[in-house]
Amino acid sequence: MPDSTRTVTKRPRDDRSKLSPGLLPELIGYNLRKAQIAVFQNFQAAVAPYDITPGQFGVLILIRENTGLSQSELGTAVGIDRSTMVAVIDRLEGRGWVVRAPSPSDRRSYALELSPEGERLVDELIPKVRAHERQMTSDLNKQEQQQLIDLLQRVARAG
Repeated sequence: MPDSTRTVTKRPRDDRSKLSPGLLPELIGYNLRKAQIAVFQNFQAAVAPYDITPGQFGVLILIRENTGLSQSELGTAVGIDRSTMVAVIDRLEGRGWVVRAPSPSDRRSYALELSPEGERLVDELIPKVRAHERQMTSDLNKQEQQQLIDLLQRVARAG
């Protein structure tokens, strides 16, 4: 009966300056992670004076576009648990960018909104983030950019 496991022969490295990536370049997760690192590093450089992460920017955009949403709704939208969401909002509130107001529909939760300073920050960041996006996709035409987004969304839905 044939063995269904693949035997991998390891070769000694004769050139210490070059690593063999093995099967990594064939893996979606590996390529996503490398792309994510490049995108995050470029984002950080583009918005360095503001000391804000891509995740924090995303949270600010969601709050701006959905004024009054609860921390729970926001956590669900970004895929993070309640305690992590509380810590994120604490940080953003501490920086004066987000305001927690009593929810008009649920006394147990807060309605989130941007402060005037948070609104100004987002207004300043949007052109910088758009420029960052243009830089990261400069080797892709508009159709390829949309195709990449569509493919990434399909991969995310499969998870």
